[in-house]
Amino acid sequence: MIKPLEECYKILEFSEYGDERGSLVIAEGNMDVPFEIKRVFYMYGSDPDVIRGQHANKESEFVLINVSGSSKVKIDNGRENVIVELNKPRMGLYLSTMIWKDMYDFSPDSVLLVLASTHYDGSEYIRDYNDYLEIIGEK
Repeated sequence: MIKPLEECYKILEFSEYGDERGSLVIAEGNMDVPFEIKRVFYMYGSDPDVIRGQHANKESEFVLINVSGSSKVKIDNGRENVIVELNKPRMGLYLSTMIWKDMYDFSPDSVLLVLASTHYDGSEYIRDYNDYLEIIGEK
């Protein structure tokens, strides 16, 4: 049931346009983002030592974009993990279903935008890491 880690995430580079007035980044659902966007939320004001996320989702896919500042994301499939630093507003991190995610090391100016493939449903969240390991067959 465990997907290889390299199948659980993908770094996305969005198109950027600009001139003397500034820059514009475009991320369209089912085009630049590999799903129809059903929910958008963002995190800001988190201290560098705060860990956000700490869950896996049974049905939701996500794209994380630090539109300001930087943060790190630890991606874990129960057997291995990788850390991705989000530090460019045109960089997105796609996360598939059933992957554990921790977001942390937020810069003071960090605004982490999240695009989701589903509307919020608290019942599809796995919030305990030991439960996650049991569900994916690693415990």
